Amino acid sequence: MKQRPSLRNLSLSNKVKIELVSQALRARGHDLVIISPGEVDRNEFKYYAGFQEPESFHPDIPIHYASSVPVRFLNGLWSRWRMVRLFRALHRQSPFDLMIIFNMKPGNIGCASYATRRLGLPVILEYEDDSFVDIVGRSAVGFKARHHRNSCQQTLRVSSGGIAVSPHLLSQFPPEIPKLLLRGVVSGDILDGNGNGNRLPGEGKKNLIVYSGTHNDANGIAQLIQGFSRLNQPGWELHITGHGEKTEEFKKLAASVSGIVFHGLVSRQELVSLLCSARICVNPQISSLTPGNVFPFKVIEYLAAGAHVISTPLGGLEKEMERNISYMPDNDPPTIEAALERAIRGRMWENNAARYVEATYGQDAVAQSLHALLGQVMARRA
Repeated sequence: MKQRPSLRNLSLSNKVKIELVSQALRARGHDLVIISPGEVDRNEFKYYAGFQEPESFHPDIPIHYASSVPVRFLNGLWSRWRMVRLFRALHRQSPFDLMIIFNMKPGNIGCASYATRRLGLPVILEYEDDSFVDIVGRSAVGFKARHHRNSCQQTLRVSSGGIAVSPHLLSQFPPEIPKLLLRGVVSGDILDGNGNGNRLPGEGKKNLIVYSGTHNDANGIAQLIQGFSRLNQPGWELHITGHGEKTEEFKKLAASVSGIVFHGLVSRQELVSLLCSARICVNPQISSLTPGNVFPFKVIEYLAAGAHVISTPLGGLEKEMERNISYMPDNDPPTIEAALERAIRGRMWENNAARYVEATYGQDAVAQSLHALLGQVMARRA
C-alpha cells in the first residue's frame, strides 16, 4: 500500500486470512515463503519494481512481490511472467516441496502450471471465489473469458489437493483428491475479545451494527446506509470500517443520517474491539444466482465475535452457524431495514455461534486440519 496504488484492491480480509493460514502451518513446523503479484489497481504507463516486504507479519515468513506494469492488455501477461520467474528463482535458492495458490489469477495459474509441469510439485488450490462466474453468478463472455476458464479448468484438473470456502466450490475439484472445507480462520485476538467463550450471550455488547470490508458497489454499502436511514430504532448506531474507491460517495450519502460512523482503515486491535462490541454485523453484498460462489471471510469473524449476522444468501452452511444468521433474499434498502428491525426486536444476538466457530475454525483446529491435508497430499504423491 505504501509503494503501489491499491485503493480498489485492498483485500484486507484476504491478507488476514493468508497470514492466519501461514501462521497455522508454521506452528506445525512447515517453512513458508509467500509470493504475491502486489497488484496495481489502475491503468498507467509505469513500471513498479519487485521487492521483499520489509514489514512482514512473521519474522520467519518472507513475502516477495513480483514487479508490475499496469498497462491494459499487458498487465496480466506481465504478472504471470514475473511471478513464474520469481518463483523459479526462489526455488533454485531453496527448493520447495509443495505449492498453495490462493484463487486462480493469471500469475497464480502460471506458477501452478510451472510447478506441476516442470518441477513435478504437488499444488493445492485454496479456492475462495468462483472463477467461472462473477459475484452475481453470471458467466463472462468473449475470447479472454473463455481462455481464462480453460486455464482454470486445467488448474483444477492438475491440483493435488483443494481448500475451499463452500461445498459448491469443493464440487469443482476432481473427486479423488484430498479436500478441506475451510470457511475462515478465527484469530486469537477475536477469541480473547469475546471472552474466550466464557461470556454470557450478549454480555458486553452495545447497540451497534457493524459493517467491515472494501467500499465498492458489489458489497451493498449504499443500500445498507439507505436501509439504516429508514430504521426506527433510537439509540442504535451503524459503524462502517474499511476504505475503497466509493468511500467519499458513501460518506456523502450518509451525511444527513444520524447514527452513522465511518472509521476508515483501522488497526487490527480497533477492528476486533468494534466487532466484539457489536450486537449485529452485516454482509449486504449483491445476491448471487449461485449461492456459495463466494463466502466472505468476515462472516466467520462476525460469528466468532458473538454477533448476530445479517446477510444475503451464502450457500449451505453448518446448522450451528445457520441458526445465528438472518438471510435476506436481496440487499434492497427496505429488505435491509426489515431484517435489522426483526433482529433488534427479537434480540437475536442473545444466542450466538461463537463456541462452535472457535472449535471448528480456531487457529489450533485449522492448523491440525491443514497439516492433515498436506500429509494426505504428500502421501498420494509418494
